[in-house]
Amino acid sequence: MENYIELDRLSTIEKAEFYKKTYLHVAMGVLVFILIETLFLKIPAITNLALSLTSGKMWFLMLGGFMLATTFAERMATNSHDRNKQYLGFALYIAAEAFIFIPMLYIATNMGGGSNLIMQAAILTLSLFAGLSAVVVFTNKDFSFLKTGLMVGGFIALGLIAAGLLFGFNLGLWFSVGMIVLAAGSILYQTSNLVHRYTNDQYVAAALGLFASLMLLFWYILSIFLSRD
Repeated sequence: MENYIELDRLSTIEKAEFYKKTYLHVAMGVLVFILIETLFLKIPAITNLALSLTSGKMWFLMLGGFMLATTFAERMATNSHDRNKQYLGFALYIAAEAFIFIPMLYIATNMGGGSNLIMQAAILTLSLFAGLSAVVVFTNKDFSFLKTGLMVGGFIALGLIAAGLLFGFNLGLWFSVGMIVLAAGSILYQTSNLVHRYTNDQYVAAALGLFASLMLLFWYILSIFLSRD
C-alpha cells in the first residue's frame, strides 16, 4: 500500500517539487485545451452544434451539460489516488471547457482584430493568475475561508445567468467584472488548497482546480475585451 503524505509534512524541497509538478500540469492542460479547441473549430459539425446551443433556452442545455461533466471530472480527479482516474478526470474537464468555449472563440476569430484580442486577454489572464498564485505560495497564507463566499457567489452568478436567459436581458459589463473578482478569489482559494490541502500524489487534482479557475478568469476577461468592439 502506498503512503500518501500531507504537504505540511514534506520538506521544502519536496514541496517545491510538488508545486513544480502541479504548475507543469496546469501548463499542459492549457496546451491540450488549445489543441482540442483548434481541432473543434476546424470540424464544422462540432462548431455548428456548439453554436446552435447558444440560442435562447438551448444555452441551459449547454450550461447544464458543462456543469455535470465538469463536476463529474473534478470528483474523479480529486477523490481518487488512482493516477489514471486523475488524468481521465483532468482530460474530461479540459474537453468540456474546450466545447463551451467554441462559440466565444468562434466569434472572436471571425471578427476584425479577434486574434489580437484573444492574445491580449490570454496575456492579462496569465499575468493575473501568476500574480495571485505567487501571493499565496510565497506568503503561505491560508485562503480556505473564501470557500463559503465563492459558493454563494457562484449560486448568485448562476441565478443571474438563468434570469438573463429566461427574461432576455444582457448582464452587462459589471457582471463580467464581478465574475473576474470571483475567479480571482477562486485562484486564491485553489492555490491555498495547493499549499495546504493535498497529499504528495495529488498534483493532477491540484492542477485541475487551478486550471478551472484560470479558464473562468479567461472567459470573463475575453468577454470584456469582445464587448468593447
